[in-house]
Amino acid sequence: MTGGFRLEPLQLDILREIGNIGAGHAATSLSKILGMRIEMSVPNVEILSFDKIAQYVGEDKLVVGIYMSVEGDMTGSIFFLMGITSAKFLLSQLFQEELNEKEPFTEKDLDALQEIGNILTGSYLSALADFTHLTLYPSIPSIAVDMAMAILTYGILEIGRSGNDALLIDTSFMNGSEKLEGHFFFIPDPSFFPTLFKALGVPM
Repeated sequence: MTGGFRLEPLQLDILREIGNIGAGHAATSLSKILGMRIEMSVPNVEILSFDKIAQYVGEDKLVVGIYMSVEGDMTGSIFFLMGITSAKFLLSQLFQEELNEKEPFTEKDLDALQEIGNILTGSYLSALADFTHLTLYPSIPSIAVDMAMAILTYGILEIGRSGNDALLIDTSFMNGSEKLEGHFFFIPDPSFFPTLFKALGVPM
């Protein structure tokens, strides 16, 4: 356990399986957008307390963050954070041009990254909804480029609520030898885990 909520190995295995299914859907969608083969996997799933998220990603690390609220049978906030190198790689493949990591993102870049993030988070949310048969509605996504903690704090304030624990789903992107990484954080309302495992038929 790394956060304030304890999950048994079986429960983590189920969440990892849901993450892998979401990654499979996301890889298919991303491959169509970029016109290239993308493989994705979920090397790590765990629960983190909210104040440890930035430490995990890197407190001083500049990231691109896409965030949205989730409504329906379970509510909370979902974030997808990726490093600048990963974001620039995705854009270079999308636009078929070299991009300088030191140059700021243009409005076109941010619109494209917001759409990519929307598709990726939607894939994971769909996998979660399919597995649990729960109804989940994502909001329109927002995007920011900043330090991880600043994005998380701003997103939470915008959405106006959260629990104390976050479900982390690390994601690895592979294109040949090129490996990129992203982090999904679902910061749920306190009722999330009991509702989730009841839907999965797993005892708490």
